[in-house]
Amino acid sequence: MIRSIKVLVAKSGLDGHDRGAKVVSRALRDAGMEVIYTGLFLTPEEIVEIAIQENVDVLGLSILSGAHMTIIPKIIKLLNNNNVEDMLVIPGGVIVQKDEIDEILSWGIPTIFGPDTPLINIVNFIRENAKY
Repeated sequence: MIRSIKVLVAKSGLDGHDRGAKVVSRALRDAGMEVIYTGLFLTPEEIVEIAIQENVDVLGLSILSGAHMTIIPKIIKLLNNNNVEDMLVIPGGVIVQKDEIDEILSWGIPTIFGPDTPLINIVNFIRENAKY
């Protein structure tokens, strides 16, 4: 039997807006993935600890607070420090500056999903790119 793709959907920092994270979590579940939603206000350290403990294939980061240029590199560094190399990390949320998007992608992030991304695009991207 083939196991489901396991996804952690996480919110970091003081961002209290989680509707999008919940909508994406539901879409991934409906697509047959195993989804863990962290809830609000976690630190990058807590997110990485959960991702490692749960042995997830995908870490989805929902960031609407504008802290993406701080949170994403910290999470990448923590994953690297823990020798996590095969976890797909995908940020989503409001990242509007083209130069910031380009910089984030240069860190090895394969894509960023904005607020208007069709849910099927997120599902298909994860199916095509997750290593499980």
